[in-house]
Amino acid sequence: MGRLFGTDGVRGVANVELTADLAYKLGQAGAYVLSSGRGQALKIVVGKDTRISGDMLEAALVAGICSVGAEALCVGVIPTPAVAYLTRHYKANAGVVISASHNPFEFNGIKFFNCDGYKLPDAIEDRIESIILEGKEEVPRRTGGDIGRRIEKLSALEDYVNFVKSVIDVRLDGMKIAVDCANGAAYKAAPKVLKELGAEVYVINDNPDGTNINRECGSTCMEGLQKYVLKCGADIGLAFDGDADRLLAVDERGKMVDGDQIMAITGLYFKKEGKLPKDTVVTTVMSNIGFDIVAKEEGLNIIKTKVGDRYVLEEMLAGGYGLGGEQSGHIIFLDYNTTGDGLVTALQLLRIVKKTGKKLSELASVMQVFPQVLKNARVKNNNKNMYMEDKEIAALCKNLEEEFKGEGRVLIRPSGTEPLVRVMIEGKDQEYITRKAEELVRLIEKRLG
Repeated sequence: MGRLFGTDGVRGVANVELTADLAYKLGQAGAYVLSSGRGQALKIVVGKDTRISGDMLEAALVAGICSVGAEALCVGVIPTPAVAYLTRHYKANAGVVISASHNPFEFNGIKFFNCDGYKLPDAIEDRIESIILEGKEEVPRRTGGDIGRRIEKLSALEDYVNFVKSVIDVRLDGMKIAVDCANGAAYKAAPKVLKELGAEVYVINDNPDGTNINRECGSTCMEGLQKYVLKCGADIGLAFDGDADRLLAVDERGKMVDGDQIMAITGLYFKKEGKLPKDTVVTTVMSNIGFDIVAKEEGLNIIKTKVGDRYVLEEMLAGGYGLGGEQSGHIIFLDYNTTGDGLVTALQLLRIVKKTGKKLSELASVMQVFPQVLKNARVKNNNKNMYMEDKEIAALCKNLEEEFKGEGRVLIRPSGTEPLVRVMIEGKDQEYITRKAEELVRLIEKRLG
């Protein structure tokens, strides 16, 4: 068996790669490591999304937690960022969420947070992994009265909703909001928050059946919400993914507003209020060049990291920055939560719409979104990091960059898991950049395939 932990916990097809047996071992080893062997003093918050496999994996995970004498505080179906918050709120030693985020229902995952609500450092994950795969440490099993308990926290949803409502200083009375819950973890929390703040709320995809999470809905499939916004005449549409750590929006005209645009809107408004540390937003290399252009015009600093919210968060913590995220809508407001939180993001955006009195389309127009083309070049696995060492590939990339004159760019990066080189070209002319991306892919495959 290879490495268990990826960049976002342990993921796999439920009951094939992520089995009940593995969930039990993760609960047991995780509780043991996070308690430093103290067992009885440990409390772990456990939440999940709406996947059919969630009950099975939760039962096994909780059994493992209890076997080493820890308490499992079960909070039920709830957004991933709620687990990060509730771990701190309940003064628990750790949190665990059972979710595969935006992936199809047959997948699931198990992700740990430490007592401060952050993902575990690699060293802790490595120790948990070595116990499971190599048996390097013996995990004691408690007996008698020392066995842990499963405790249902019936107030968990209300506790999270109250927290989310507290992150803004306005009510939403008079606003007409359409919401796509992706048949996922936000299906109760999102409408509840918005209604309690006074909004008129119209909801779709809030009827999870265990198999319809993310299915042609939510932030990975925006067409349904775009049509729904126009149908019900909403001021704004909000789309969550399956575990509600991401948010994308739709303006009153039915046009999508992506993560880069949301960060541009919130970053500029926070800067104006004096609430943006060092006037800086942390993004990834995949962020649209339109964000760079508006940032330069408005005196906003942009720092870019590798793709992945883990790297964005690391940079934010290292540099003392408060806002960062990805084009996908995974946006972190560190003043409020320790991970991307779709509901917190939604309320920050709604607050700006409310306070400025502007329509979302007007706010989003501050940033021109340049067309992006993404293509994959299939190469030999041992060649996928050699693209810039090849003179022909490097020359074509250089020529393209010079041609764009700051109004376009070329980004090449190797896949972390497949024998692929990913090519992204950005520019004003969709047809032209598509043709150039295909040309570059052919050259990479010829030289490195």
